[in-house]
Amino acid sequence: MDLQKIHVEKMNFYYGSNQALYDINMDMGENLVTAFIGPSGCGKSTFLRSLNRMNDIIVDTRLEGTVSIDGENIYSKSTDVVNLRKRVGMVFQKSNPFPKSIYENVAFGPKIYGQKNKIRLDEIVEKSLRRANLWNEVKDRLNVSALDLSGGQQQRLCIARALAVNPEIVLMDEPASALDPRSTAKIEDLIAELKKEYMIVIVTHNMQQAARVSDHTAFFYEGRLIEFGETQKVFTNPENKQTEDYITGRFG
Repeated sequence: MDLQKIHVEKMNFYYGSNQALYDINMDMGENLVTAFIGPSGCGKSTFLRSLNRMNDIIVDTRLEGTVSIDGENIYSKSTDVVNLRKRVGMVFQKSNPFPKSIYENVAFGPKIYGQKNKIRLDEIVEKSLRRANLWNEVKDRLNVSALDLSGGQQQRLCIARALAVNPEIVLMDEPASALDPRSTAKIEDLIAELKKEYMIVIVTHNMQQAARVSDHTAFFYEGRLIEFGETQKVFTNPENKQTEDYITGRFG
């Protein structure tokens, strides 16, 4: 397996007294797409959000065990969470552009991190929109409100916004679930393109999508990691009967 970027060991996660994840152990490699599948409420989004500490903003949550990126435990007291979220970007299920122009949406992150140079900001905005396969559609209307874009364009704008701060890892929580088939295909093509430069972790309820876009797949059920391995093997020759039953539609 390729170089490990993320290492998760003996991880348990709790919302108050309710345990959501049980003893998760997983290694995820660089320049790969890792997909999390499983029925609703199985813990896959909770696990995804633990990779950049987005669960911290929820009251009364706690994590046991370790989550390491490049060998550093991101839950240690010395971790700079703002810097962590710069390194580990996030794209949500529902596109959430700011009520600002297309340009300002993409420039927002770099500005927060201190970039004031207009020429440099112009370069970052163009590069990020190109990486998100959106530049040619919006280059003549960068000052138009992002809210005027179609749903698929808004989601690609949110991807451009995540890329603008130059992350190493991009987390995607069901990024195409609210989109039509054409827009979904564009997002999937984009994921294939982006993995050349970034590590991508995606939660999807669409198993065909996981099979199409990912190199490795993790199947979660009731807060436990049931199976994890190369996508082709998980889908064609799973080791666990539960995985097979889920993938063949016997439950879920």
